[in-house]
Amino acid sequence: MKSYIAGVGMTKFEKPESRDWQYWDMAKEAGSAALADAGIPYERVQQVAVGHCFQASTAGQRAAYELGLTGVPVYNVNNNCATGSTALMMARQFVAGGLSDCVLALGFEKMKRGALGGGADGGDFSTSPVARHYGIMAARHGFEMTPPTAQIFGNAAREHMERHGTTARQLAAVAAKNHRHSAGNPNAQFQDVYEVDEILAAKPIHEPLTRLQCSPTSDGAAAVLVVSERFAVEHGLHHKAVEIAGQAMATDTADSFTSGSCIDVVGRPMSRAAARDAYEASGLGIEDIDVIELHDCFSVNELLTYEALGMCRDGGSGELVESGATTHGGRWVVNPSGGLISKGHPLGATGLAQAAELTWQLRGEAGDRQVPGARTALAHNIGLGGAAVVTVLRT
Repeated sequence: MKSYIAGVGMTKFEKPESRDWQYWDMAKEAGSAALADAGIPYERVQQVAVGHCFQASTAGQRAAYELGLTGVPVYNVNNNCATGSTALMMARQFVAGGLSDCVLALGFEKMKRGALGGGADGGDFSTSPVARHYGIMAARHGFEMTPPTAQIFGNAAREHMERHGTTARQLAAVAAKNHRHSAGNPNAQFQDVYEVDEILAAKPIHEPLTRLQCSPTSDGAAAVLVVSERFAVEHGLHHKAVEIAGQAMATDTADSFTSGSCIDVVGRPMSRAAARDAYEASGLGIEDIDVIELHDCFSVNELLTYEALGMCRDGGSGELVESGATTHGGRWVVNPSGGLISKGHPLGATGLAQAAELTWQLRGEAGDRQVPGARTALAHNIGLGGAAVVTVLRT
């Protein structure tokens, strides 16, 4: 059965501790906005999938109860940085499988300031869910006293530079583009514009990555209401509903680890697999896509994702971003929201915020950042450890 996005909503993404609110407050704001966008009361929602990473186990119920006490099933979802898109995928599966006609996917995060710990308990990576990933990195690059997630992606960047001649300026061009895009997004955590030289001159985090090439920790929430075709027609939603034309998740395979490369460890193989399956499910290819929101947790991951999605050959992503092919006036517009680097990255909300942005783009409601004539879109959300979700949308 076909499934559609009927309503979307999100809070502004903000620096942690900058606003006096609790996670249930932000979840209520985003969830209420999605329901109002669709014109559907919470009483019509039959199931709720709630994504979060840093709150307690039934925080999803605590958040959903702010929308209503209807007794419907609430599922708590945690898939690292791919949590939001995993909640969306659960909602779509409930609808596409004929189990429900109206499902809410809700994601939020209330984070702490500073860099992410990388999944280690008290700094002991031997018991971490990502111990295998960091072990591969350490065997090739050692382990330094820099933030671990920046370290593993920074080492992927070093390998890409050594293997393909990718330059520091090309990496910085990704960040410059996304910071420029965020200037038109009132929901973005940052709206400052930086030139490539300013990004290169920013505080080093892990060579070659500087602070302005790394996504921040953030507070925020986002929500998506997914409905069946029947429900959309019965409630007069078909004129604004966006079809989820294809969606797929992939997790790590042997290819992630056998090469000993950080490029593979951070997820390019599973991103490639998820994209392949989403294209097959939708009947569309990358050549058919107009606008993309992808997981630029660090500038290098945007380049790796260009390659995984088939936008260029392996090693050609640096040239692609420098050519202007991934900004307004180019072949695709990638991260018109500002992406994770500038919009922010509250883990549980990120994938759902991508879906919200693309829904606004396909409806022509994106304001100053609107991609003219956008009819097809792709979202890519990845979590180390790992999960990659690719979603293809169309009007």
